[in-house]
Amino acid sequence: SSELMLSVSCPQPSCFGYPLSIFFIVINEFCERFSYYGMRAVLVLYFKYFLQWDDNLSTAIYHTFVALCYLTPILGALIADSWLGKFKTIVSLSIVYTIGQAVMSVSSINDLTDHNRDGSPDNVPVHIALSMIGLILIALGTGGIKPCVSAFGGDQFEDDQEKQRTRFFSIFYLSINAGSLLSTIVTPILRAQECGIHSKQRCYPLAFGVPAALMAVSLVVFVIGSRMYKKVQPQGNIMVQVSKCIGFAIKNRFRHRSKEFPKREHWLDWASEKYDKRLIAQTKMVLKVLFLYIPLPMFWALFDQQGSRWTLQATTMDGNFGSIQIQPDQMQTVNPILIVIMVPVVDGVVYPLIKKCRINFTPLRKITVGMFLASLAFVAAALVQVQIDKTLPVFPAAGQSQIKIINLGTDGVTVQFEPQLQSVNLTSMESTSYMTFETSQLQSLNVISGNKTTTKVITLSGENRHTLEVKNTATGIVAELLLDNVTSKPEEGNNLIRFINNLPDTVNVTMGDTSFGRLMSLSASSYKLFPGGRKDTIMVIGNTTPCSVTSEALGFGSAYTIVIDSCTAETLNVTYSEDIPPNTIHMAWQIPQYFILTCAEVVFSVTGLEFSYSQAPSNMKAVLQAGWLLTVAVGNIIVLIVAGASKLSEQWAEYVLFAALLLAVCIIFAVMAYFYTYIDPNAIEAQLDEEENKQVKKNQDVYEKQDEAVSRM
Repeated sequence: SSELMLSVSCPQPSCFGYPLSIFFIVINEFCERFSYYGMRAVLVLYFKYFLQWDDNLSTAIYHTFVALCYLTPILGALIADSWLGKFKTIVSLSIVYTIGQAVMSVSSINDLTDHNRDGSPDNVPVHIALSMIGLILIALGTGGIKPCVSAFGGDQFEDDQEKQRTRFFSIFYLSINAGSLLSTIVTPILRAQECGIHSKQRCYPLAFGVPAALMAVSLVVFVIGSRMYKKVQPQGNIMVQVSKCIGFAIKNRFRHRSKEFPKREHWLDWASEKYDKRLIAQTKMVLKVLFLYIPLPMFWALFDQQGSRWTLQATTMDGNFGSIQIQPDQMQTVNPILIVIMVPVVDGVVYPLIKKCRINFTPLRKITVGMFLASLAFVAAALVQVQIDKTLPVFPAAGQSQIKIINLGTDGVTVQFEPQLQSVNLTSMESTSYMTFETSQLQSLNVISGNKTTTKVITLSGENRHTLEVKNTATGIVAELLLDNVTSKPEEGNNLIRFINNLPDTVNVTMGDTSFGRLMSLSASSYKLFPGGRKDTIMVIGNTTPCSVTSEALGFGSAYTIVIDSCTAETLNVTYSEDIPPNTIHMAWQIPQYFILTCAEVVFSVTGLEFSYSQAPSNMKAVLQAGWLLTVAVGNIIVLIVAGASKLSEQWAEYVLFAALLLAVCIIFAVMAYFYTYIDPNAIEAQLDEEENKQVKKNQDVYEKQDEAVSRM
């Protein structure tokens, strides 16, 4: 907006030489960023586990939402500068924002539609509709106030407070990072809690409710400071003027396209009939920078996948850091933590070292290095993904069946898969891993133990896993084939557990708070889901005294069959048989990719805005900020297009594809940067001022001569 400040407030109270009002603005920004990043941290897991969407749809909707959050700032700036003014825009859109967060929290309440109380919502479309309304309101709110808050803070200072204003922006950015860091730690912890009226579920209402409450606090704090603010009247939006100038130049050029009209030096000069020389010169500078923005969205396409693909990658990893259990969505905190460390390190150590080596590390070279590093981070992510894929269990394909054997007896057994497919020997209480067979070939089983033999004819349905329990008893060999009914690895680091009763009596089995019901001798329970990493008490109640034992820690993402063997002096003896191995690749392996991407962000993001501001006049900052935010939005749309069009079944291949695309764009940008000539907007402005002064003087001389001529008459 215009440099003229139409102030409508009394002299402001101050504190440490700062206007008191900015403390309200900083607190407001901290709460707002906490609210936004907290909600965003758990969003992709909410889509996947609560709304039951697959990885691709969850990723697509997540990036659509982020894109929307970066498109709406342009709308917010227009409303503030042309109509309501910054204060009223912030207040009204914060109300919209708070409602959006509250709707989001309500949408995640399981009991809202869980009429049969089975722990999962009966009417998922209701939850989807509510969460989409919530997300649209949040995108309007967060995007709409984004360009207003920092500018409104800047408005609070007088012209002679340049030093304080600069310090304010540093504190302002610190509050953004503090808010995002805290919320990315706190909301995943809230999500991991169990809550609910009828059945205990992951606590999404709390994970969304706390950000909603903080947004309400943010709004209240901002309104309390109302009397102290210096409120600048809306001055009209510079973006509108620039757009009109460009539009008129194109229209005018098109009108005069025949050869009889002489060419002009620059196509924007065709606007000179209607717009003054200064606006045209400033617009030329802005367009020069915006042209360089064209390749930048590809960087954001990779950067914003931290909240989607990388979080989903963490769900297949082991988050056990000794006494602390890290949630998959908490890995995103690595970024803000590293930002706080890396910004001073890069500014104070890395750049001065590069300067000492006499390398001219220009802003455009920094941006190029940032793109290259982000590409490298995705290569690191792909390498981690390859290692994860090696640990994932192989499930039977079409026309195949899998069988594992558990020997429940004290004697060794031999199992022959007929006709002559395979023979397996097992000692007492031993179990095998899953063996894969073509369903059509496997017809029967021979089980041999001691001098006893039994044959079992089997017909299997394809694409299933089965467990064969065998036991040599006094009356003969028992061979039971169980259907396992597990077709995928447990998600979110949970474990699947079932029991086989190897006692002679019928018993009641509980583990922690979960009951597995009554199990007859040699029968198996169905699988139940347990949170990963914890130890629970296994309790068995039969005809005799109850027996119990504390289970082993079964890792994350595993499935186990626990065999109840015997009970001696109230202590239960059990054997563990691993059906699906736990996640073995540690979440710490994600740190290198986060580190490289954070380094990329430091040299790319910080430099990008600094460079933009240094290459355009001060009153055009709003246009450049809009352009910069637009690159983020387009980047998120690129994720949708690439992920949708690539049809790659392997996740590592998609990471490599994104890395390759960014590398190609990085080379194009390097070429564009090579041909870019740096300008000094202040020198151009000074030249325009000089020309205007000459023109004024010239006009004065003409008037004076006219006056002389008139006085002589």
